[in-house]
Amino acid sequence: MLSNHLQNGIETAKLVWSRIPNSEDNDNQESLDLIKPNDDGNVESLDYEVIENCTYWDEQAQRGKLYVAYCVVVKWFFALLIGLGTGLAAVFINISVENFAGWKFALTFSIIQKSYVAGFLLYILINLALVYSSVYIITQFAPAAAGSGIPEIKGYLNGIDVHGILLLRTLIGKIFGSIGSVGGGLALGKEGPLVHTGACIASLLGQGGSKKYHLNSKWLQVFKSDRDQRDLVTCGCAAGVAAAFRAPVGGVLFALEEVTSWWRSQLMWRVFFTSAIVAVVVRSAMNWCKSGKCGHFGSGGFIIWDVSDGQEDYSFEELLPMAIIGVIGGLLGALFNQLTFYIAYWRRNYLHKRGTQVKIVEACLVSLLTSIISFGLPLLRTCSPCPEAVPESGIECPRPPGMYGNYVNFYCSKDKEYNDLATIFFNTQDDAIRNLFSAKTIHEFSAQSLLTFLVMFYSLAVVTFGTAVPAGQFVPGIMIGSTYGRLVGMFVVSFYKKLNIEEGTYALLGAASFLGGSMRMTVSLCVIMVEITNNLKLLPLIMLVLLISKAVGDAFNEGLYEEQARLRNIPLLESRPKYQMRKMTAKDVCGNRVVSFPRVVKVADVVSILRSNKHNGFPVIDHTRNGEALVIGLMLRSHLLVLLQSKVDFQHSPLPSDPARPKPISRHNFSEFVKPASGKGISIEDIHLSSDDLEMFLDLAPFLNPSPYIVPEDMSVTKVYNLFRQLGLRHIFVVPRPSCVIGLITRKDLLIEENEDSAMELQSTSVRTQLRDKETVRRNADSELPLLNGLLGKNHTAG
Repeated sequence: MLSNHLQNGIETAKLVWSRIPNSEDNDNQESLDLIKPNDDGNVESLDYEVIENCTYWDEQAQRGKLYVAYCVVVKWFFALLIGLGTGLAAVFINISVENFAGWKFALTFSIIQKSYVAGFLLYILINLALVYSSVYIITQFAPAAAGSGIPEIKGYLNGIDVHGILLLRTLIGKIFGSIGSVGGGLALGKEGPLVHTGACIASLLGQGGSKKYHLNSKWLQVFKSDRDQRDLVTCGCAAGVAAAFRAPVGGVLFALEEVTSWWRSQLMWRVFFTSAIVAVVVRSAMNWCKSGKCGHFGSGGFIIWDVSDGQEDYSFEELLPMAIIGVIGGLLGALFNQLTFYIAYWRRNYLHKRGTQVKIVEACLVSLLTSIISFGLPLLRTCSPCPEAVPESGIECPRPPGMYGNYVNFYCSKDKEYNDLATIFFNTQDDAIRNLFSAKTIHEFSAQSLLTFLVMFYSLAVVTFGTAVPAGQFVPGIMIGSTYGRLVGMFVVSFYKKLNIEEGTYALLGAASFLGGSMRMTVSLCVIMVEITNNLKLLPLIMLVLLISKAVGDAFNEGLYEEQARLRNIPLLESRPKYQMRKMTAKDVCGNRVVSFPRVVKVADVVSILRSNKHNGFPVIDHTRNGEALVIGLMLRSHLLVLLQSKVDFQHSPLPSDPARPKPISRHNFSEFVKPASGKGISIEDIHLSSDDLEMFLDLAPFLNPSPYIVPEDMSVTKVYNLFRQLGLRHIFVVPRPSCVIGLITRKDLLIEENEDSAMELQSTSVRTQLRDKETVRRNADSELPLLNGLLGKNHTAG
């Protein structure tokens, strides 16, 4: 089974590419041959391309410079709202999680002073209640909110829409589910779900709210196209990272490096502005909470894990153990990705098919196992005497029960003793990481305790990832990496015997190495680690371990999000085409299932074709006066459904419209043809036509895309792949090699300068002529002729 799975992984690129021409075929899930189709719903490609049909040009002609300025202002206003909404959502989640966890540990510590058994039972019951609330919300209310959500959002920004991931109920499930799962002590984090939360907030703002729950506003319904929604969701992703780690620059780079497939400078500015707003909101909330109004939230400062007082400098001899940390991170990260893939595969195709009750029982069992390990293992550990107090360090040993800090007194017979395993196990994850990163605490942890924690928490993280709760892997990855990083630091301290070496510095490098080996991020992760630790001096070392861990991990498998996207049948187009594509041509992969329409088509034929297949794009064929067949454009399925539903464009005549008397384009608004974000839109089953309607005809010329992208049949798949991904396309026509050339465009033909009279003047005579005659050509009697005549050639017919 393993060899077959690996072979399927090698063939992923070819199989994914084979879906591109028919990516709209939702029933063709078996073409991936990796994972069986699941019950979570089908995926569908997004229409990022601008359809420049008559309706589009008619709407553009009515828009002036004032409207363009208005659109720009609204985009920046939306960026502001996304930042405010995501920041407030993050503050609410953090306040809830930290207070639930704080109350849980404070109450447990107070009870174990009298009875450890009673404290153990209370600890288990509180965790079970929180995890049960989380899994119940997910299974009964918002199934799409399970997991981190980053693979689905990455797929959305790659051009794939997984139905339900950006709905209001998904947002609600993500917020309250994260509070229960993280507060319940599971080996997962809230950072991944916060990215999904930001994306949901951005999408809902772009839609004007939710129509299903009657929470929508027409004032916000300005940008409805998939292209505009993509920009808003990108801002939401960056805002989620900025809110999770309080790292605004890291959020921008995360969106750029990890989730988006298409980027431009204007989007960079809005994403940066959104992340800055999030930072302001979170900082303001923390300043307000410092007075004690928010319980435990806000006491840790804006920097989550401040290690600015750590190691000041490093020597050349330390580079070798630091490089070893990078190798360990790459190996453990790759192993983590593979184990989570296999376990999630088994869950998805065997366990979770038994129903929602099984998902609930599974999450509760994982919670029970986590509680037993986190409470029981420290009981088996012998306590250690407190080190001599250092007044300037500000560290107290042992710490007061129920309070944050190092040196936990847990099941110790003497007052001046602490349990090092309980310091990281019986604690919140944020506080455990803070203890592992802490400076001036040499020999706080024993090697035996760190190894025990590493093995057990690594196993818990693997088992927990994939349960039906919102789950992020940033914080568990940091905990795993910081544990073996601290182990290496202990070895370096004992080997080199230098006073300036801090074990916490190596813990930080270990955290970076595991995240790099698992998630395969470099630039964004490097900046995030610097922002959350407030130590710029360690930047070169973080870069070193990230590069090494990523290189080692790439030798074994793909990143965590890519593996999970493959598991969920999300056909991502990665940034680099596979090597095998160089030996393949467009004709080899384009497929032969091409269904076309004539320019004037009978309504009954349209209904029959739409019912018989799931294609999203249909070539439209017209004939010249000489009987020559020519492709005049591409007709989208969603546009056909709108025309069938409205019925206003039906005609009795099977002949094309008279060019001298064009149809009134004002019958339709361009926004009517836009599919709702993260929704299925109109279905052919939703349209009811009478027998008289079926005998009518439709002229498709005003509504088709007259200028689709085309490639010659002998173009390499590598070039087609890059074109497809970089332009965010959904369809590409593969045509025979053209027989003639009508012109050649160079760089100077595309350069535009503004003269003193503010008139646009082009550097090329040919382009100047085209612009001057553009309106004339549109209104010419021959405007019905195809725009692809010159490209396709007059001697070629549609294949």
